[in-house]
Amino acid sequence: YGEMGGQVGDTGEVSAPRGKIIVTDAIRTPTGVIIHRGRVVEGNVSIGDEVDARVDISRRLDIARNHTATHLLQAALRQILGSRVYQKGSLVGPDRFRFDFSHMASITNEEVKGIQRQVNEWIRQNLKVKARRLSYSQAIAEGAIALFEEKYGDQVRMLEIGEPPVSKELCGGTHVSSTGQIGMFMI
Repeated sequence: YGEMGGQVGDTGEVSAPRGKIIVTDAIRTPTGVIIHRGRVVEGNVSIGDEVDARVDISRRLDIARNHTATHLLQAALRQILGSRVYQKGSLVGPDRFRFDFSHMASITNEEVKGIQRQVNEWIRQNLKVKARRLSYSQAIAEGAIALFEEKYGDQVRMLEIGEPPVSKELCGGTHVSSTGQIGMFMI
């Protein structure tokens, strides 16, 4: 996965017949090409080599847990603070996430506790997380949230959590298959 939408890129390793690269980051160019940054730690790797690329799956799963939790957090914020709350940015990594959002007043300690309680309730319910590809206009008609006034193509990926959905957003990131995999959420 190449860094995009606040989610950090994958790490891992690329092995070639005569060398190995440790990948320290994957970034996505504006044209959608994913560039793997890293360093050669054994031998050499040449253009045209057939390689075996391995993602650090444990790290990716930690990132997916946090990314899915951002969707639950936004749903809880909108439920408790009101539908005018929208995500304005984020940074989703393997050990934590930062979630920037709009709201016109300070949040009380009781509201924070309620938000945390709601997210953890959805985690305990082990809600199914699924993604669908559909047209942008159909996703919006079905109530999906499209963030950051991004320019979307004709086809989009819509993430739904729960049936009926507690969260429905356009998203291209990595996610768990059910909310129970997140474990616990703490602000």
